Amino acid sequence: MKESLRPIRRVGVIGLGYVGLPLSLGLVKKGFSTYGFDIDSKKIELLQRGESYLSHIPSSQIQEALKKGFSPTDSFSHLREMDAILICVPTPLTPHKTPDLQYVISTVETIRKYRQKGQLVVLESTTYPGTTEEVVRPLLEEGGWKDGHDFFLAYSPEREDPGNPRYQTTDIPKVVGADHPRSLERACELYSQLVPKVIPLSSSKEAEAVKILENTYRAVNIALVNELKILFDRMGINIWKVIEAAGTKPFGFQKFYPGPGLGGHCIPIDPFYLSWKAKEYDLDTAFIELAGKVNTSMPYFVLSKLQDALSRQGKPLKGAKILILGVAYKKDVGDLRESPAIKIISLLLERQAEVSYHDPWIPHFSHLRHYPSLSMSSKELTAELLAEQDAVLIVTDHSGIDYSFVVQHAPLVVDTRNATKDVKKGREKIVLA
Repeated sequence: MKESLRPIRRVGVIGLGYVGLPLSLGLVKKGFSTYGFDIDSKKIELLQRGESYLSHIPSSQIQEALKKGFSPTDSFSHLREMDAILICVPTPLTPHKTPDLQYVISTVETIRKYRQKGQLVVLESTTYPGTTEEVVRPLLEEGGWKDGHDFFLAYSPEREDPGNPRYQTTDIPKVVGADHPRSLERACELYSQLVPKVIPLSSSKEAEAVKILENTYRAVNIALVNELKILFDRMGINIWKVIEAAGTKPFGFQKFYPGPGLGGHCIPIDPFYLSWKAKEYDLDTAFIELAGKVNTSMPYFVLSKLQDALSRQGKPLKGAKILILGVAYKKDVGDLRESPAIKIISLLLERQAEVSYHDPWIPHFSHLRHYPSLSMSSKELTAELLAEQDAVLIVTDHSGIDYSFVVQHAPLVVDTRNATKDVKKGREKIVLA
């Protein structure tokens, strides 16, 4: 059968979000006939018109991809025509912090409905070690099909960094793992045409563990500086200056920065996936779970700093006018996933503060997964808006905002990102949180 396999020319990407859409565009640039599948018909309609819904991807890129053969569709019957199918669907947590694989499972069931022999299937969604082997493969092997013979199954973790102009999808080395050598060979054949380097691993578990390690490493180190931030705050020490000074050491130290909490799809979620899986092996990942608790507690620390700052001016939090500056989970992207700003807004509203926000990357948000009733629109950042606030809370340090202007006109600025570090005048108004 190996000799009869045709070259991979037609690739389907399921899930056109922050991972799947850039991956689709990268495949088109490399000459693959690429279908983008999504259940969201509004996304498909926008793409078919040549319009982007991701702020860091201009519509011109979509239009160019359409000219070169990109086919966005919500008709999954086209899966029959694909040589390779890449799964890029969400893997969120349940309210009890356990893995929610409903999107992966439903996607694999759809693939099984339209599958053809000889197809390569690759899971790219971040998940716990064992998902490909224990969840995906049994579903695809129903009906007597076998991995490595009737189809080829692999895992290759996505490594997207939205808004990072230095690294695009096709610039980043790809880790690939599979449980059958022929499946590994087939997956490497595909990715070697897409990225500059492929790192093959001998099992899907190993590849899944790579992604978990990458993100847990970041989560734990961010938790460390967040905890030190709270301690140093009580000691009257500026942690930002400490980090910059420590960063002058040419070895043995990497700079991580504190913040109001963790955001994005991966870092706040992946450690909990690993902790959940560890219990199957009678292990408690206390270190990782503690890091998760520290990071999820940061919005409450920010709230206490804001409340203290208002109290020193003789103002209660209840009824206070608070402008949130930046609601995206990271600077210069229009991504709200797991953003600590939304948790902070929710906490402020619970305490009956009057809350508004400004974010040039996110003009409006509503119907969020964990906050279905929350709906807000960005306010224009004017001197009048700033002056009428009791406090401005900087949650996301977008580079396009004039922080000197903010400090000049706001009566109080609580800064969780050290965004005001270069502001010279009005520093007496600034509280670092």
